[in-house]
Amino acid sequence: MFTSAIAGFAASAVLIIAIGAQNAFVLRQGLRREHVLPVVLTCALSDLILILAGIGGLGAVVNARPGAVTAIRWVGSIFLIAYAVLAARRALRPSALNPAERAPATLRATLLACLAFTYLNPHVYLDTVLLLGSIAQQHPHRWLFGLGAAAASLAWFTALGAGAHKLAPLLGRPAAWRLLDALIAVVMLGVAANLIFAY
Repeated sequence: MFTSAIAGFAASAVLIIAIGAQNAFVLRQGLRREHVLPVVLTCALSDLILILAGIGGLGAVVNARPGAVTAIRWVGSIFLIAYAVLAARRALRPSALNPAERAPATLRATLLACLAFTYLNPHVYLDTVLLLGSIAQQHPHRWLFGLGAAAASLAWFTALGAGAHKLAPLLGRPAAWRLLDALIAVVMLGVAANLIFAY
């Protein structure tokens, strides 16, 4: 029985521990120490919902409607490109690099951005709904597999958000924040390009 949960944890960990749009956003929030707990909980809860939906059969429904996936792919690409432009502007403007000097974003704005990074990214559906949902069907205790997968998501986002502050001394210099924002811009553009050209 616990084998299914462990398998779910491992499968989910392999998929989510990668530099992507959502992870880059969580990392940046952790570095700024801004609404970290709500962002981590939003990401983890979203993964739980999508994983359980995939196990419950949503993957088959999504596969039957490729037009919906295409629409999400284009909307997600536009959103990621826009965020990449904003990150690039921050990297090019030294006055905007120190997080302590800027007014923090509201909780509402932060959570809306977090939800956009989650639900406008087709990779989230491919990984959680389709892939993990399909793998879960091969296990005798598929719902335990799903809970194990969700536990990996919670552990990763918690580590990313809470552990990011350890990098704060390194990123205390404006040049380091410039580099981080430049990296985030590149990651966002890379994910957007993959969504546009890889399908």
